[in-house]
Amino acid sequence: MTFIELVKKRQSIRAYDLRPVETDKVERCLEAARLAPSACNAQPWKFVVVTDDKLREEIANAMANKVVKINHFTRQAPVLVVVVRESMNFTSKAGSIIHDKNYALIDIGIATEHFCLQAASEGLGTCILGWFNEKKVKKLLHIPASKRAELIITLGYPENNDI
Repeated sequence: MTFIELVKKRQSIRAYDLRPVETDKVERCLEAARLAPSACNAQPWKFVVVTDDKLREEIANAMANKVVKINHFTRQAPVLVVVVRESMNFTSKAGSIIHDKNYALIDIGIATEHFCLQAASEGLGTCILGWFNEKKVKKLLHIPASKRAELIITLGYPENNDI
């Protein structure tokens, strides 16, 4: 498939079937993210893959909102990937200060999209989410207070084979 066909194929999936995602497919998605460009090659991210049913359910609960009925579909996704912002290297941090741009967030966006495009090429669906209880997610995953959990990606086979 051409690149534009792949881009058109990637969409935000909000309904997943129960099939588990093969480890090698998840690893290829992580490799695609690792290869993403970043300012001064800082790679200011870590991807935390959650497949344990109990932990995945607890994180999904931290993503759903009882008042505003959103993100309840996250409980269906067989894999959740938490994108954690890491420290920038010196040159990237200096550039961010000089140019008043948060290069780490830009880099995380690029790496996340690389992950999602690879997932689409594997026949998997994703949804990138920023609405969640970060404090609770960080506690569940033992993420240090000095780091940010910026995004969570749901990953799995679309319920109705949309990919």
